[in-house]
Amino acid sequence: MKKSRNIADLGAPLLFIVSLLVLWELFVRLGEVPEWILPGPLQILKTFGETLPLMLNHTRVTMIECLVGFGISIILAFVIALLMDELPVVRKALYPLLVTSQTVPIVSVAPLFIIWFGYGITPKILVVILVCFFPIVISLLGGLASVDNDYLKLFRSMGASRMAIFRMVKLPLSLPSFFSGLKISATYSVMGAVIGEWLGAKEGLGNYLTLSQRSFMVDRVFAAILAITVLSLLIFAVIVILERLIIPWNRLQE
Repeated sequence: MKKSRNIADLGAPLLFIVSLLVLWELFVRLGEVPEWILPGPLQILKTFGETLPLMLNHTRVTMIECLVGFGISIILAFVIALLMDELPVVRKALYPLLVTSQTVPIVSVAPLFIIWFGYGITPKILVVILVCFFPIVISLLGGLASVDNDYLKLFRSMGASRMAIFRMVKLPLSLPSFFSGLKISATYSVMGAVIGEWLGAKEGLGNYLTLSQRSFMVDRVFAAILAITVLSLLIFAVIVILERLIIPWNRLQE
């Protein structure tokens, strides 16, 4: 029963996506839409295969920027969320700044990073950190704050130290929230790197996307978008697998 339900849950979105692609292909062919305006899915897949060797080098650069920025975001979010949870003064001081940081458009900040740090990898990593940091820290902070106070009182009554309480109670119970933030940031990480490259870079999928757009190679633009989507889904899938390995009890609860 459960297996058939899982197949049905997976089949419905796949059927919807396939239907959209078929309608897209029919619209392009029957309407005789020029490829430089809107290529069909088959043409995009053909271009993707033909340009894959060229895109692999750009993909490597984008993935380095993405993974480094994502990793730094996780470390910073973990440390700051812990400090904000343990010290109310730090929480009151930093929380408004965290919210304010998300009100500034990325496209307006990224050019400043390029002016300050040049066209290298550093400004792209900073954009990824800025994009990924907030969902992780807010999710983890919410998870730490939502721990049942009765558990904390029980461990304190047994003489457990703050570190022991964090290791045995707060951290395990807040991991589901932490991974929820990771999933959101995982989908943003590649986008952040591409935005940084789009505004100024010598390599990367964002640079490839910009060059293809300026050359009116719309099929290559869609091929690059497909590559970006695949990379985002791969990172998301890795996070899901890690979640199932690290906190299997959460899956059982669901």
